[in-house]
Amino acid sequence: MSQQAGRPSLETVDATVAVVDYGLGNLHSVTRGLERAGATVAVTDDPDDFHAADGVVLPGVGAFREGVENADPLREDLLAVAESDTPLFGICLGMQMLLTDSEEGAAGESAVRGLDLIPGTNVRFDGGQKVPHMGWNDLRVEREHPLVSGTDGSVDGEYAYFVHSYYAVPDDESAVVATTEYGTRFPAVIADESGTVFGTQFHPEKSGETGLRILRNFVSLCTA
Repeated sequence: MSQQAGRPSLETVDATVAVVDYGLGNLHSVTRGLERAGATVAVTDDPDDFHAADGVVLPGVGAFREGVENADPLREDLLAVAESDTPLFGICLGMQMLLTDSEEGAAGESAVRGLDLIPGTNVRFDGGQKVPHMGWNDLRVEREHPLVSGTDGSVDGEYAYFVHSYYAVPDDESAVVATTEYGTRFPAVIADESGTVFGTQFHPEKSGETGLRILRNFVSLCTA
């Protein structure tokens, strides 16, 4: 079932984005942010909408286990999106779900696995920092990627809003696109080798002009 925001049909509009509705995530604020960035948005759990869209957003707020279990019926469809080179953008928990696993979901035989599109794990802050990490942090761009240095400009040195207790540790350091620091330096933006699967640990939809620039870069990437 899908809820359209904007024009009525994914097939009749350019620059369409499907926001995956799997029961977790700031669907309304993500939708509004994408619309401000110029996209026509469908909030949907219908795989046909994923495949018809120019880009797919996997949002998320909450625990890794709950996210993976809720999204499990859509796992193969999300993997198919990645295989098709349609841009797949994970936000916060959605970004963590792009990785292989997480300390948060590790419990012996009942451990859950992420999508494994960017090999790696998610680990909990353990350096004495207050958890969850909540607040504005500056971004340091580590390498080029259209999400952080696209047509709407670079976000290097700009501030974004974070709310999380775990952070990504990709197996391959080249997956790290941008970093920030909270007691330790950790990835704020990651991407796979193809560049079409990527995510932000921060919430672009809550990050003011910096977030809007990220979302505009994403929309531009979807229509490239």
